[in-house]
Amino acid sequence: MSAPTVRRRQLGRMLRALREARGLTQDEVAALAGGSLYGVKVSRIEGAKNAASASDVTRILDALEVSDTDLRDKLLKLTREGARRGWWQSYRSVLSPEYEDLIRLESEADQISTWQPGVIPGLLQTGEYARQIIAATAMSAAVEERVDALVEVRLARQSVLSRETPLALWAIIGEAALRTRCADGGIMYDHLGRLLALAARPTITIQVLPSTAPPHVGQMGSWSILSYGAHADLSVAYMESLTSALYVEQREDVALYLDAAEQLRAAAMSTGESMDVIREIRDQK
Repeated sequence: MSAPTVRRRQLGRMLRALREARGLTQDEVAALAGGSLYGVKVSRIEGAKNAASASDVTRILDALEVSDTDLRDKLLKLTREGARRGWWQSYRSVLSPEYEDLIRLESEADQISTWQPGVIPGLLQTGEYARQIIAATAMSAAVEERVDALVEVRLARQSVLSRETPLALWAIIGEAALRTRCADGGIMYDHLGRLLALAARPTITIQVLPSTAPPHVGQMGSWSILSYGAHADLSVAYMESLTSALYVEQREDVALYLDAAEQLRAAAMSTGESMDVIREIRDQK
């Protein structure tokens, strides 16, 4: 059985809320949707145990008498995203369920805001820099054996920046990340040049937060916020640590991360100043 994805959890939570608002039990919805045997299916969809089909969700929505077209479209969008297969499926042997979730969410997002104090964001990394970072943070022999494949995945993720409707990326990077020293000095020189080139794209914004900045909310750790256009309640915040990852899905909690991102944007250098600093650090390499 596959692990529950973020989208499946969101779908299950929203369907459960709709059912409870109607004052119905799972068995009662099942009877309306498809008979008593449908009860197990309703339970597993609400509990994110199974990927739901569009037909199953449509039957549940009909049983709940949900007529709001926008709401039905939103829930069916979650259904498709929760079940959709993507290019990353061929890398399942080297990806954790949490990492698969991230890639899936990135592929559907309209915008990502990310704060990275000590490392350049994965969507902006060069292959050689990615290899250095992945190898340096590998805490087991199993990960060390998968470095090549994980580098391929990291680079493949970057296709969202050049698709027909590119992802809008707003990256705030700590100055310390730009001053990382690799064994081969040319790696960082090339990488900083890549940041300068990417920042010229209209869909990519890069700001640098100087190491001399006063205390700020970003000192509590790094994060990324994935947003989905008009569907603000589908936004997700993502945090990654050395051994695990965490998704924040509740709307009020995601709003706190959005506020924190705004604070960091105000504290960081302007985009012009940031480019000047990147050039200065690159020329010191």
